Amino acid sequence: MKNQPHVAIVGASGAVGREMLLCLAERNFPLSQLTLLASARSAGQSLSFRGENIVIKELNDDSFKGIDIALFSASGEISKKFAPLAAESGCVVIDNSSAFRMDPQVPLVVPEINPQAAQEHPRRIIANPNCSTIITLMGLAPLHRAFGLKGIIASTYQAVSGSGAQGITELETQIQALASGAAIEKKIYPHQIAHNLIPHVDVFQESGYTKEEQKMLHEGRKILALPDLKVTCTCVRVPVMRSHSISLTAIFEKDPSVAEAQAVYSGAEGVALRDDPSQGLYPVPLDTTGKDLCLVGRIRKDQVIPNALALWVVGDQVRKGAALNAVQIAELL
Repeated sequence: MKNQPHVAIVGASGAVGREMLLCLAERNFPLSQLTLLASARSAGQSLSFRGENIVIKELNDDSFKGIDIALFSASGEISKKFAPLAAESGCVVIDNSSAFRMDPQVPLVVPEINPQAAQEHPRRIIANPNCSTIITLMGLAPLHRAFGLKGIIASTYQAVSGSGAQGITELETQIQALASGAAIEKKIYPHQIAHNLIPHVDVFQESGYTKEEQKMLHEGRKILALPDLKVTCTCVRVPVMRSHSISLTAIFEKDPSVAEAQAVYSGAEGVALRDDPSQGLYPVPLDTTGKDLCLVGRIRKDQVIPNALALWVVGDQVRKGAALNAVQIAELL
């Protein structure tokens, strides 16, 4: 890989694409050229990068000539069509969709956890994990390294921005409607999201779990190289604009004390401890919004399951859960 690669962002006009642009700038990514790609609807618009206005080009079959790294922040259907074309053109694709995550020839990478996986990518495609999976494992990986993870019981509290700009708009519109006494309109979610919780993220499967809930199981096993990891998960949409929160019970081979568990976060990359409930210190979504770090708190011994800890993890799902993680993978290359 060149020391200063030519980088493209696919889906540059979307929320994650814009965040990728921001991360590249903030981290002083050593690129030689930047190409912004999106649908015909966004083509012709311009975005600022390092003081320069870059015009968005329309994505097509020939968009990847001369590109070294392509960051995909588009839908799975777009990725399925264009990621192989990009790879055939000679660039390495870092894909944020779910299209290739479980492909055995495509590494699934969180740089702080399994950076070595990014070095072998026979299809020239590297997958970014699901946002909730990334945030969860950022909290659990230091504990796993110390105590040996066996199982996870998780409940996620997922912000509306996880549904894109339309999710934010729906929450804002419903809050305004409630304040004015107007009728509530539901377009994105099956129920009112303002002043409410919805235990329904993604499509329900025959098992009764949603696809989003099953990602925690399958992606967690692949990233941690734990094929026997046991996971049960409930995903909940909450009326929060940004940053996902996860309540966890983690079961280990060893039996860690709370103090031992807290100590593993000292010096851990990408994650920090905020855990002093007596002083009102524990992670909340506003603490991580727009920030790189994931935060961990409320660590305590589980009172039901042996060798288990209960804990609370929060992270910005647009940032570390998507854009930042992709840019970090590019840095590994």
